Amino acid sequence: MPRQPDDVRSGVKQTSRRKAATSVFAPQRTSATTKRCTLGPPQRLLYVGFGTTLLPADGKRDAAAKGMTVEGPIKYARSGDAYIAYRVFGDGPRDIVLVPGTISHVELLWEMPSYEHLLKRLTVFARVITFDKRGQGLSDRVAEQSLEERVGDVRAVMDAAGSESATIYGWSEGGPMCLMFAATYPARASALVLFGTFASMKSEPWMMTREALDEFLARLIAHWGEGILVRLNAPSRRDDPVFLQWFARIERAAASPGSVRALMEANYEIDVRHLLPTIQAPTLILHRAGDKLVPVNMGRYLAEHIPGAKYVEIPGTDHLVLDQETQDLIADEIEEFITGTHRLLEPDRVLATIMFTDIVRSTERAVELGDARWNEVLSNYYAVLRKELTAFRGHEVNTTGDGLLATFDGPARAMRCARSVREKIQPLGLQVRTGLHTGECELIGGNVGGIAVHIAARVAAIAGADEVMVSSTTKDLVAGSGLQFVDRGAYNLKGVPGEWRLFVVQ
Repeated sequence: MPRQPDDVRSGVKQTSRRKAATSVFAPQRTSATTKRCTLGPPQRLLYVGFGTTLLPADGKRDAAAKGMTVEGPIKYARSGDAYIAYRVFGDGPRDIVLVPGTISHVELLWEMPSYEHLLKRLTVFARVITFDKRGQGLSDRVAEQSLEERVGDVRAVMDAAGSESATIYGWSEGGPMCLMFAATYPARASALVLFGTFASMKSEPWMMTREALDEFLARLIAHWGEGILVRLNAPSRRDDPVFLQWFARIERAAASPGSVRALMEANYEIDVRHLLPTIQAPTLILHRAGDKLVPVNMGRYLAEHIPGAKYVEIPGTDHLVLDQETQDLIADEIEEFITGTHRLLEPDRVLATIMFTDIVRSTERAVELGDARWNEVLSNYYAVLRKELTAFRGHEVNTTGDGLLATFDGPARAMRCARSVREKIQPLGLQVRTGLHTGECELIGGNVGGIAVHIAARVAAIAGADEVMVSSTTKDLVAGSGLQFVDRGAYNLKGVPGEWRLFVVQ
């Protein structure tokens, strides 16, 4: 029976410096299995910047994730006469090597939200090794980019990172590299994962003509550095000028037009179909059903010709994966494939009631009292606010001058807190205005973001002295609480679509 990877087969210790993880999954090398995914409500994960401690779904702190960081310094591996830039993220019990597609840049590419999101998902259960292909990104610019040399680069990076065996995950143009690596170094490929890739461009079932390639390359090179890869390979984002501008920077930093042309022409001549029956590593093949660049039949062909491969079809038409929902599907499939299970982590978007509060006529009061006295009043003011936040289970996010932004897990508590603050600061001779709105918020480090925060700020700006003003959304959530409201009518909130009906809490 073909070799099963240590970290997939039975949890046997690897001979490398790192411990292998115990797995409950043992893929059988018999016939291909096929699965089709659907994009339901997107999984949301809590990732507050690099270095966040992650929590599994059961709420218990995972030992492998405790204190985990996905920040990785840039290092260089020697591969022949070339130096290959690489990074290692996380410190999980197994290794995953990421083999990039058409372009690579170990700094800029992994700052892209969807790619960063994938890194964070994978580092929950693995140490992730990324690198720049020769001729691209921070690696040496070289004239020759043969498949053999590029496969050697993968091995050199693994050696430098201290990885004796790893799951090799490649997408698009990186697929043939992965296939050749797995066939050439079977002991070093514990598993193989392929996304949106191919064995041959000019042969079945793709059978791209030379004329079609020339037409594609002409457009690619003519507009290189303008975000052309998005326009060609990601229909869902081609009309997003801000994203196009940002991705154009990655193109320019990753490769020159000439090097990309040379790479694509070399890829056109590559044919690794004869290697497919020799692949011994357990293999997971992922492909988008409506891929506009690499036909889905290519993924099905790989699954049919690699012994025992598991095939998963994912919805969508983009060849580039620029959305977090699809990266979640990919990460789920990879984690389940190599560990036997996957965990749901805490959301990075939560429903919260946002409270903005600030002092009415603060500038005039500061002038009246003078700096020393005003600073004393402010200190007492914030002391009252923080005491009330504690009492009503509010969470201080930040302060701005004489204002405060806080969040609550219940709208009624937020309203009662605001009313209590209004009463408690009267002895200080102060009046405050407060705005509240309940909505989905993004967790960004210790801060919060999203449209809900903007709405709460706009509501607060409309509120009068000693008023606690709330949106209709927030009011409707406290039915039965006994709180009473006065309807202040409909407003257009700056920068927010539509009309918003606002109410004052009595």
